[in-house]
Amino acid sequence: MRSTKKILDASRLLFNQKSFSSVTIRMIAESLKMSSGNLNYHFKKREEILESLYFEMSSEFEQRLVDFPEMEFSMNQLKVEIKLTMRRMIDYQFFWTDLYNIINSNENIRTHFHEVYSSRYKSYMLLFKGLRKNKIIKASIFKWEFQNLSEQMILNNNTWLYSIALYGGRINESIIEEKANTMISILYPYLTLKGKIEFNEIISSNDFPQLIS
Repeated sequence: MRSTKKILDASRLLFNQKSFSSVTIRMIAESLKMSSGNLNYHFKKREEILESLYFEMSSEFEQRLVDFPEMEFSMNQLKVEIKLTMRRMIDYQFFWTDLYNIINSNENIRTHFHEVYSSRYKSYMLLFKGLRKNKIIKASIFKWEFQNLSEQMILNNNTWLYSIALYGGRINESIIEEKANTMISILYPYLTLKGKIEFNEIISSNDFPQLIS
């Protein structure tokens, strides 16, 4: 078990540094000062390591979805949750920066990723219900508004790391803050006065102008 964990950790670091497609079994073995044969005892091929890392990552995200109904429904807590998710995604950034290729080359990952979408969507709908109950966001005018908003939040969450890699940006705390603020700003047109006050309390004036007095 210990050797398996060491292999997964070393593989994840290499995938993050070089991308999944650029890393070979031999490279992983060399990083661990292990023979390829010894590594093959634990994982027969690179795709098995990929799947193990994906489901390792997913198990943590899925637990957070289970705990989601217990969270405090406020703008501050929402930002805390978004940043926690972002930091965890950085640990597995190779997956998110090559999302399209990975899910389309591995059937098990693709199937599970699509199944999880439904849980993520329901969590966002629950979030909006909790924020409405706490008078932070307004009721929607059209039935489909919060459905579309859920899809926007999921899409933004899936692609923020890819967008940084695409334009050669560097991942640091400043970027995490900026991207979290951008995601939260999607909600701004739906905020009540109470929601806007909470929004201004969690958004630095250096990032956005104060939107209400």
